[in-house]
Amino acid sequence: MMQALQGRIGLFWSGLLMAAVLALPWYKGGATLASALSEGVAGRVWLLPLVGAALALALLSVATRDWRVHPAGAALVGAGLGWLLLQGFGIGLRGPVLPGLGLLFPTAQSGQPGFGWGAWVAGIALIGALAEVLAARGFCRGERFAAFSIIGIVAALSLFVFFPILKLMSAAFVGPDGTLALAPFLNRITASDLWSVGCLTGAGRCGVVINSLVLGILSAALATALGLALALLVARTDFRMKRLLRAISILPIITPPFVVGVAIIVLFGRTGIVTVEVAEWFGIRPTRWIYGLPGILLAQVLAFAPVTFLVLLSALEAINPTLEEASTTLGAKPVTTFRTVTWPLLRPALAAAFLLAFIESLADFGNPIVLGGSYDVLSTKIFFAVVGAQYDLGQAATLSVLLLTLTVAAFWVQTRWLGRASYVTVTGKSDAGLVAPVPPLIKWAAVAAVVPFVVFTVGIYAIVLIGGFVKDIGRMEMAPTFGHLWTAFSFEINANGLQLFGSAWNSMITTLWVSALSAPLTMAVGILTAWLIARQDFTGKRAFEFGTLLSFAIPGTVVGVSYIAAFNVPPIDITGTMAILVICFVFRNLPVGMRAGIAALAQIDRSMEEASQTMGAGGGRVLRDVVLPLIRPAIFTALVYSFVTAMTAVSAVIFLVSARHNMATAYIMGRVENGEYALAIAYSTVLMLVMVACVAAMNWAVGKRRLGRRTGVTGTAQPAE
Repeated sequence: MMQALQGRIGLFWSGLLMAAVLALPWYKGGATLASALSEGVAGRVWLLPLVGAALALALLSVATRDWRVHPAGAALVGAGLGWLLLQGFGIGLRGPVLPGLGLLFPTAQSGQPGFGWGAWVAGIALIGALAEVLAARGFCRGERFAAFSIIGIVAALSLFVFFPILKLMSAAFVGPDGTLALAPFLNRITASDLWSVGCLTGAGRCGVVINSLVLGILSAALATALGLALALLVARTDFRMKRLLRAISILPIITPPFVVGVAIIVLFGRTGIVTVEVAEWFGIRPTRWIYGLPGILLAQVLAFAPVTFLVLLSALEAINPTLEEASTTLGAKPVTTFRTVTWPLLRPALAAAFLLAFIESLADFGNPIVLGGSYDVLSTKIFFAVVGAQYDLGQAATLSVLLLTLTVAAFWVQTRWLGRASYVTVTGKSDAGLVAPVPPLIKWAAVAAVVPFVVFTVGIYAIVLIGGFVKDIGRMEMAPTFGHLWTAFSFEINANGLQLFGSAWNSMITTLWVSALSAPLTMAVGILTAWLIARQDFTGKRAFEFGTLLSFAIPGTVVGVSYIAAFNVPPIDITGTMAILVICFVFRNLPVGMRAGIAALAQIDRSMEEASQTMGAGGGRVLRDVVLPLIRPAIFTALVYSFVTAMTAVSAVIFLVSARHNMATAYIMGRVENGEYALAIAYSTVLMLVMVACVAAMNWAVGKRRLGRRTGVTGTAQPAE
């Protein structure tokens, strides 16, 4: 029976490949929907070897009992996949992309368009056939589902993460004449406007790289210090506003990136509320001090401090209190206990929080574009190289390589250094000791830092809630109005039905579609990747895990520019479509779902899955029927993070949106650039309300994990989350 099943699976992949080359349109667009066979007969003869490989594989799967172990089967699959990639990426719109390929494809001088449905289905069929061949030779202990999943994810990562980065790096070496050379890259990367330290020596302005590093270090240090103060007050004091602090930590997650910057301008701009009041009371002349390093730094600290707070709060709550209690019992003063016990145990979390904030600062685009003024950083410099008065992809690629190098270096330091350190405090022994309160001096220092932060944050979000529904909050014209909201979302119901006239409807509908499509895909791929890493043993597992995590270290601006470089020409010319937006979010947010899944799987004993496998269930069925119901919290986390990020991200999509497929954050950015702050704030408020409603709906749809656990009443079992 097993051999019969294997035979049917082999026939499925070979049949799918046959359909791809004989029936489906091979190229994207065009007046005809010709298959690979038709195109090959009509003159594109380089497609005929693929047709021949498909026919040979189909005949082999019918003629042999198990084509997977036949040497010819492996050769046909490998040759077919290799030829598909070679002809697809080797022949562009104007013919062979490299001079040497002209000898291999002498009849391809007229070029070819991008991949259509036939080419994509053929690629999937060949990947499935390759997984069958490898599984038959012992890969993943012969588990076909796991083998197909691993190869499919590796192929997707290679295509949508590593290929764009390689394409971007090659673009950095392209000269004005379009040829590849080292000199253009060296000229760009050694330019004085990148590395100048004039602002430090008093001889002028600093370069873009120095500006980015200074901003990153200052922002990370201040955000980490403020996050530590917040965590200490919540975990180690009787501070009365603990719930408020926890609520504030969630706000940056659902806030569009421009909102804080716009609110700061409304408060501290040259005609801002606070600026005008200070000028009237104290006679201080209004200036534009908020535009530049001070404004960006203020916005980033407000945005990143809640993130560092969550990291440090988890670390504080994980410290075994018996260690601090032992120090106190031995007569140590609270300050000594904090300095010798608590602080050393917090060091890895402090380093993690600092590096996280540093990476976020380097990758930040929303705050510098709104508040940067003449203070250039890498992310905004990349943006203007692409959309500025003079399009310069080579300059954008060079700057992107620099930014990528900085963020990946910080990511590598975080994973290597913190990964090797050991700060174990949870050992399985009793940890029923009393948590040591922080020393009074440290407590009041934390209060002095946190109270202004809370007041300022509440003020910022008050501007957000009110500013979109008054005439002009910047000029203190507080007459209530829904005019801004109506400008964005006006509609009419008439004989033709519902008519949408507001200028923001297109971007809102596109954003909802992209988020709704990308969130479940991100969750599915992330959870599947987590299951493969946590439950499967295969060659290259560590490299597989690092490759999936690496996409999280790539800044959004780098992703956007790399996608332009890679997917604006055949064989994958998807720039300007909704597909490129969905793909971008899936692979940008994949690591979060993966890490959530790994953490959830670490709490589940393998014996339940092994019992299911003993009863004859395959890997796919075990994942569906056993694993997924037990990791619903991780599924919810992946869904929410992916959905909210797709709704609020700007740094990557700002390069990928089009007039037809605009996104909410790109629309808001356009309003901010035009000075329409009230309209931008009104749209942001609607966006946040929509996100809250969607998250609540996802929570209801996913539900809770229900396990029979004993409660405090003997003999009573109740479902627990």
